[in-house]
Amino acid sequence: MNVASITEMWDRLTGTQPAPSHWLVGATALVALAAVVLRGVWHVTRNAVTIAHEGGHGLVALLTGRRLQGIRLHSDTSGLTVSRGRPHGPGMVFTAAAGYTAPPLLGLAGAGLLTAGHITALLWGATALLLVMLVMIRNAYGVLTVVVTGALFLLVSWITRAQVQAAFAYLVVWFLLLGGVRPVAELQGSRRRDRSGASDADQLARLTGTPAALWLLLFYVVALCSLFAGGRWLLVR
Repeated sequence: MNVASITEMWDRLTGTQPAPSHWLVGATALVALAAVVLRGVWHVTRNAVTIAHEGGHGLVALLTGRRLQGIRLHSDTSGLTVSRGRPHGPGMVFTAAAGYTAPPLLGLAGAGLLTAGHITALLWGATALLLVMLVMIRNAYGVLTVVVTGALFLLVSWITRAQVQAAFAYLVVWFLLLGGVRPVAELQGSRRRDRSGASDADQLARLTGTPAALWLLLFYVVALCSLFAGGRWLLVR
């Protein structure tokens, strides 16, 4: 790869792209909403939320000094992230809290990039994060899910026209913003049915001595505030 090619790639990464039309922004929002609301579709698309959820656990575990052992993604859209370190303390708390907050916060960050016109940066950044996550996947289904998702981002960013890239980027961000709310509602419902105390909220309750309901409320606040702020940015632009 020569200097000219590297310069061109850098210019694409750091440069800005024109905003899509208002109808496209609205259309991608409706498609994303359907992908979250329709039960049959959600069973498939929820895998993307699980990737963000477990990736959030893994990233925060590393940032807080814990040793990340591996990530597993399952066909029922559940997942598991295993890290080693102190069983108590801030690092463990932040790691446990990162799962349900990661998808909406990623959506909010993506909305910020799109508002600034950095469509290519969003697509390439997402591809890079998926590549890093792939190294820590420890089961075949997880590898397949991350590879397919990463390949989709890569293909869209390299072989499609600017309008298609914009539509895909907005669809992804809308989906993360909207899809960050439903898992919290599902968590609330599952806690009513299952009293085993295995959920992230229950784990946080044991770690901090505070009610699990407060952590559930925090997850709702992060998801809804991210949806409101991110959606406003996208629609205003």
